[in-house]
Amino acid sequence: MKILFILPLIIGALAMLSGCNDSDNNASAPEVSPPDDNPSLVQLGPRPYFLVNDMDEGELKSTLQACESMTPTASAFSIAHRGAPLQFPEHTRESYVAAAKMGVGIIECDVAFTKDRQLVCRHAQNDLHTTTNIVAVPELNAKCTQPFVPANPSAGTKAEAECRTSDITLAEFKTLRGKMDAFNEDATTPQEYLGGTADWRTNLYATEGTLLSHRESIQLIKELGLKFTPELKTPVVEMPFEGDYTQEDYARQMINEYISAGVSPEDVWPQSFLLDDVVFWVNQMPEFGRQAVFLDEKSNDPENTSMAYMESLTQQGVPILAPALWKMLTLDAHQKIVPSDYALNAKAAGLDLIGWSLERSGPLNEGGGWYYQSISDAINNDGDIYTVIDVLAREIGVIGIFSDWPATTTHYANCMGL
Repeated sequence: MKILFILPLIIGALAMLSGCNDSDNNASAPEVSPPDDNPSLVQLGPRPYFLVNDMDEGELKSTLQACESMTPTASAFSIAHRGAPLQFPEHTRESYVAAAKMGVGIIECDVAFTKDRQLVCRHAQNDLHTTTNIVAVPELNAKCTQPFVPANPSAGTKAEAECRTSDITLAEFKTLRGKMDAFNEDATTPQEYLGGTADWRTNLYATEGTLLSHRESIQLIKELGLKFTPELKTPVVEMPFEGDYTQEDYARQMINEYISAGVSPEDVWPQSFLLDDVVFWVNQMPEFGRQAVFLDEKSNDPENTSMAYMESLTQQGVPILAPALWKMLTLDAHQKIVPSDYALNAKAAGLDLIGWSLERSGPLNEGGGWYYQSISDAINNDGDIYTVIDVLAREIGVIGIFSDWPATTTHYANCMGL
């Protein structure tokens, strides 16, 4: 499936999502309102313009500056990674609505299962201790795989906890409150353990964090008029779960919830890091397999960057490959950011590409960390994020980019007509 086919299909369906820029609105605090309160009003706020102004001088900066007066509209190129978790608790209603306000065309629900085999939106099956208040709820903390253990400074031990979605039922899950993904390893009380938010994020919008089942996320995203990219999270428990819930049951259940909700396969991009899941959808649920996404974070090596590897994916029916940003980028002899062999071979083999994830690294003045590891020598200011987007979009031709603060990507997409 090619970008020329995909983007007109979904952007046409999103044409209704237009609005105007509210100059009084703060990008750090998009208004979070119910879906029926004009969700089509796109508000980019000041962050995209802050980043543009921080760019090195050049043609790209001038182009993006010239677009500052544009009326922003939603774009399918802009994909919400867990909502807007740079500042909102991830995979919460508030985070998804904030992302919609920033003009995303597609929203991600990472899918995990509960003890009673219901599907919920969580980045990992075992992250409840860092993304919710579960350790501060005694009756639920007691059900955790590893209930909270306080730090012991005299013994030199750190605080511990591990709480899984599969430890509790859906009804119990829904009593929890989402929070910023963090923990305080020196905590001696459960309340202290809930801290630890990175200093480049904020707890300002973490006073509410409404958790969602997968079915509830589908309903919300439908009401927002947007599209879906659920990720089937790799279980940390042994499968089959409790002896009879297989990986195939889990993969089928996720897709069946879109079928039950009356969602068109054209509006869904199912994802997994497990190639077997993608091949299962391609072969067993082909209507949804046509837009299945194989996620990739493995280190680049001659074998998995080769044309032969990319062709092996297409031969198995994989339509879309979604690697971490750094895998698609490298530096040339002049320290210029350019496409990597991985990206060039993937495109030549006929794979569409999606990149992840922007705005997860904090300030970029020290190279950007894990997401920019292949190009860290060329990353020295926040504005470099737009250089990265530009290479991904114009030189590689990715069909979309995940972001933790989607306004950044929406501004680029609007400016470049994506």
